[in-house]
Amino acid sequence: MASDASNRTLSDRRDQAVGAAVEQGLLTEAEPVTALLDIDGIRASAAALTAAFREVGDAPVLHAFAVKAAPLVPVLRLLDSEGIGAEVASPGELALARAAGVPPERTVLDSPAKTLAELREALALGIAVNADNPQELERIDALVKAGAAGGSQLGLRVNAQIGAGAIGALSTATETSKFGVALRDEGARERVVRAFLDRPWLTRLHTHSGSQGLAPEFMAGGVRVVYELAEEINAAARRRQIDTIDIGGGLPVNFTSDEETPTFADYARLLRREVPGLFDGRYGLVTEFGRALLARHGTVLARVEYAKSAGGRPIAVTHAGVQVATRTVYDPGSWPVRINAYDAKGRPKEGPDVVQDVAGPACFSGDLLAAARPLPLLEQGDVIAVLDTGAYYFTSHYAYNSLVRPAVHGFRSSPGGVAFSAVREAQTMDAIVAESGGDRPDALL
Repeated sequence: MASDASNRTLSDRRDQAVGAAVEQGLLTEAEPVTALLDIDGIRASAAALTAAFREVGDAPVLHAFAVKAAPLVPVLRLLDSEGIGAEVASPGELALARAAGVPPERTVLDSPAKTLAELREALALGIAVNADNPQELERIDALVKAGAAGGSQLGLRVNAQIGAGAIGALSTATETSKFGVALRDEGARERVVRAFLDRPWLTRLHTHSGSQGLAPEFMAGGVRVVYELAEEINAAARRRQIDTIDIGGGLPVNFTSDEETPTFADYARLLRREVPGLFDGRYGLVTEFGRALLARHGTVLARVEYAKSAGGRPIAVTHAGVQVATRTVYDPGSWPVRINAYDAKGRPKEGPDVVQDVAGPACFSGDLLAAARPLPLLEQGDVIAVLDTGAYYFTSHYAYNSLVRPAVHGFRSSPGGVAFSAVREAQTMDAIVAESGGDRPDALL
């Protein structure tokens, strides 16, 4: 049965949490920017993902969260408690997954630049590995021959080359993408089939055709290409050599409102319609969603330090800018954010909309969260909430101006109040000095 908190709307929980954060002193003179994570919202997204794929077929599915989207140990532990594993793409992300207690059998390593040491560690731990290219396969060949493979499930990433989405920098299935084996290049498909036939231990195919800005129908087309390749390999091998297809993640998020479109259920049904053989039980599946699981459930809060104007336009100068919203600041057309206005007590701000800029604290003129945005007029001491920032925002810190990483707090909301738990403390000045060579000031003298 759903809890009272999960039955309340996202906006209700968010408004209550903002007010409680201000009342309980999470925003202070020393910490004028902080981040919130909606625990019940994360649990609900994990449950929706699991239910969506269970509804459409009999395939066993490992849902592995893309750690890069929110590399925070408590987040990974929370998702693990909901049955969600971890997709890691670096030694650091693997260390985080291990610290969270994610078991090896629910961990998948993907990266286009794995070192030999990374491969040895992964195989020693027994986690699944998707090789990116033929040279990496040769490294794994040597490790397999040396008996180092252990219980790892091994696969190969292929690029279906289906084209770009609306955001070129995030399009992973273009003709010249750096990821995987380019399947439509001359002779590539035949070489991939041969690579599997020569390696009986190679049992997985991996693709990732989606990301923000790519339509689900386009993503499904990439999955279909890889499914057809799996069928071709198994026919050539005259056995079920490919037993698992990793379809990646990349489901886009609607950043224009609280409406969940598309949903995990929408995507699973689309895949069922477009690639029905994927769900008949002959293949295990792996998914690697990140943004779609977490984005909606994060909020960055910041105080308005000053309210000024220039050229007749009001400007709210806040403490949230490029250090937490790097993509938004440098590419606002692709990554706009919604901003809610609250008064100094954390209550939703009332009044007519006024066209104004919302600026960050960094020392360059482009450090804007929003330009010419209609909002109730922001005044000194007010609070802004930057919505839908649970993925890639407060965890992808940009250290311009040596601005600190903000604290992150999880919250549970109920009619009786809001309870916060510290996920990560704010970075200290001592930590900034230490990571900037503070222990060796005379190194260059």
